[in-house]
Amino acid sequence: MVTQRTEGLYRLFLLCQIILVAALFWFGVWVMVTFYSEGAELTWRRYTIYCVLLVLGITFESLVRDGSKNYFLQNELLRQHRLSLRQTFASTGTLVLYLIATQDTFISRLFFFNFVPWLYVALLFSHHYLPSFLASGIFKGERVEKTLLIGSAEKAKQLRGWLRRKSEIGLRAIGMLTDESIQQTEDGIPVLGDSDDIERVVRERGITQVILLEFPLFTEVNWNIIRVCDQLGARLLIVSDLEEKLRHPVTHFEDDGFRFIGLREEPLENPLNRFFKRAIDVLIALPVVVLIFPILAVIVWLAQRLQSPGPLFHVQTRAGMQNRQFTILKFRTMHPHNTDVARQAHDGDARIYPLGKWFRKLSIDEVPQFWNVIKGDMSIVGPRPHLIEHNNQFSQLMANYHVRTFVKPGITGLAQVRGYRGEARNDSDIKHRVECDIEYLENWNLSLECGIILRTCAQLIVPPRTAY
Repeated sequence: MVTQRTEGLYRLFLLCQIILVAALFWFGVWVMVTFYSEGAELTWRRYTIYCVLLVLGITFESLVRDGSKNYFLQNELLRQHRLSLRQTFASTGTLVLYLIATQDTFISRLFFFNFVPWLYVALLFSHHYLPSFLASGIFKGERVEKTLLIGSAEKAKQLRGWLRRKSEIGLRAIGMLTDESIQQTEDGIPVLGDSDDIERVVRERGITQVILLEFPLFTEVNWNIIRVCDQLGARLLIVSDLEEKLRHPVTHFEDDGFRFIGLREEPLENPLNRFFKRAIDVLIALPVVVLIFPILAVIVWLAQRLQSPGPLFHVQTRAGMQNRQFTILKFRTMHPHNTDVARQAHDGDARIYPLGKWFRKLSIDEVPQFWNVIKGDMSIVGPRPHLIEHNNQFSQLMANYHVRTFVKPGITGLAQVRGYRGEARNDSDIKHRVECDIEYLENWNLSLECGIILRTCAQLIVPPRTAY
């Protein structure tokens, strides 16, 4: 999670720098043509080539730079100065090589030698202010990770600088569990109990991430920490290299000089990946809400008037990302005054009015959830949100059930396109769905996202047997 956030922010920062270089170049061209070369015409083709070469130079420099992602959030002026000089030389050097190779004398030498120092200054300012600005805008609110440390005060002290830097990407150290007799660490992190209190502290403080500072022995206490994190949907990071002792699929990463072990990769912690996923959500949901939803609402309303008068919508409280509750909308397909709302619908369910069966089979009843997507409570693709009662029931069957809440719930998902939809008849059905949900969050990419959407569209035309 930490690596995904850092890498995504770094790439977004580089994209902003590229935009900054291009904008500065065209602004300089405009100033030159407007104020210093009266009567001159702007030769778009030539200056576009120059701009592209500047961008290529700064892009190439970022690709060959080593270890930049670990340090770009550090406010060290000397490092920022060196990086800015390097980027300036790489960007303008690419342009100079082109001018020499093609013997191009069109560009104004006065403009060029005035542009170079301004480029350096702009890049230096971007290194100093832009990462923190982007991080504060992206990692706030729901994206703040309430972090609990477990281990010794000495280990927490070693992690002091890392925690301070990572606070910019949303990591907040809420407290610490330790067996030592202290009230707080030297850095002021309060001690909330010992390692046996983890379940209580995670519940009471709303902890979303746990960092185990040391893993010297594989004891029952450490097994309990892993179990609690999975059951309560809290991420677990371990400052250790003892992956063979975890007996769990793990991911290794190094960040800012420290080595960590996480229980899984999470591509959607990358802000750029989340941006692309959100863009897909909006591009699909907005036309559906504006164009399709009103027509279907009229059709469903007329069907309800004929067969089951009552409210148009069925409104329920569901568990969303990090088990935060939200209100989900569906077209009502059951008779009103249904007192057993927690019972799953099944084939031949008498609670469903006749046309409601077709609405469910064709997934028309799910269309109002596109409004939940617009609001940001849901995504087009993700684990299906369950009733709170079902969440409590299913979590008793699978220890890692709540891991699926690391991402937003979806209208459709990997489990649904693989045929695991409708009533969950047995424990095996729940297991397969959760496995698909975790596979999705660990292996997310654009092709997987688009593939699920296309397969869902195909199932709308030819519904599977489990659709009822």
